[in-house]
Amino acid sequence: MTQKILIADDEAHIRQLIEQSVEDLEDSGVEILYADNGESALKIIRAEHPSLVFLDVMMPRMNGFDVCHQVKHELGMDSVYIVMLTAKGQEFDKQRGEEAGADIYMTKPFDPDELLALAERVLGL
Repeated sequence: MTQKILIADDEAHIRQLIEQSVEDLEDSGVEILYADNGESALKIIRAEHPSLVFLDVMMPRMNGFDVCHQVKHELGMDSVYIVMLTAKGQEFDKQRGEEAGADIYMTKPFDPDELLALAERVLGL
């Protein structure tokens, strides 16, 4: 079964930066999926069951906290590893991310090498 990564962010340049950080994993057979809003991200997660999701918090149609909560608590998809990537670095926001079920809460700007290392670890590559 092909491992999949979903990059969900409403800003195209951020999606591209994340993609560039992990695109070498495509050589190992990893498929990279994209969403530009929370509603689309949730649909893709339901349909594609990605192993790893890089999820922005502030997105149209549904925010990342709500997407994460639905995936982890309502759908029970514990095997989906969710990294919340956001500019919102306040302790309150981190706590809200943890309560939603995020596996890791990272603030932007992010280190591309750190994202790649995290993806490799989560995917077992």
